[in-house]
Amino acid sequence: MRSYELIFIVHPELDEDDLTAVLERVTGLIERNSGKVSRVEPWGLRRLAYPIEKQGEGQYVLMELELEAQGMAGLERDLGLVEPLMRHLIVRVE
Repeated sequence: MRSYELIFIVHPELDEDDLTAVLERVTGLIERNSGKVSRVEPWGLRRLAYPIEKQGEGQYVLMELELEAQGMAGLERDLGLVEPLMRHLIVRVE
């Protein structure tokens, strides 16, 4: 398994319960693609460098995960279908 960092921006108007539901959903997507989450670190509400979907702020979240290389394409596709996610970035950690 390879180690990755997933950083994503969630819509700023979600409350704490909705953010928890999004985190559980993303964790479920990772596990469905044969991966496991080792750490979740919410960074809170931050100002964006440029507007995304007419929003000037977003809730940032960092996840460290382990995933097989063949599961990456499925995870990328699944993350694109999660409505409250405005952007995401997956980086391989050496």
